[in-house]
Amino acid sequence: MDFDETKHVVLDELREVFDRIDKREIDRIADRIREANRVFLIGVGREGLSTRALAMRLMHLGKTSHWIWDDTTPAIGTGDLLLATSGSGEIGHIHYVVEQAKKAGAKIAVVTGTPDRKTPALADDVLWIPACVFHGKDNVVPSVQPMGCLFEQSLLICFDLVVLKLIDEMELKSEEIVNRHRNVE
Repeated sequence: MDFDETKHVVLDELREVFDRIDKREIDRIADRIREANRVFLIGVGREGLSTRALAMRLMHLGKTSHWIWDDTTPAIGTGDLLLATSGSGEIGHIHYVVEQAKKAGAKIAVVTGTPDRKTPALADDVLWIPACVFHGKDNVVPSVQPMGCLFEQSLLICFDLVVLKLIDEMELKSEEIVNRHRNVE
């Protein structure tokens, strides 16, 4: 592998993914987050790591956010948002959590690489990231990277762009965000 050649290929893949993302879907996800009383987040594997990073950043913005797998996560209900990442759209335990949150009255947002699968079908809003994803479908940007790397990278960057949008729309100042950062490390 030639580093310089490969970095250009990967960056071109990312550029193509972001050129294909529907900006209206980004706006709807940002609106849902901003309007929610509390935001609950779920994802697994490397997708989960990208999603957990969003949970942390939402807390920095002053939003009450909970990672579904934490022992201190409270009950979800009306006025709340469950934001689930499911690249393939058919991860069993994520689908189950989405079903339960919907029954409890929460709004559902699913971020996926395969919007026509069973979990996105339950969502109030779907953000399709058209990147090669593990166990995904064909109508996405292909990748030289293994498994779902392109989707996972795109997910992290996309969430950071949503955060920047929220910072602007919520008229937050840098010091407000910094002051919410954990201060016991």
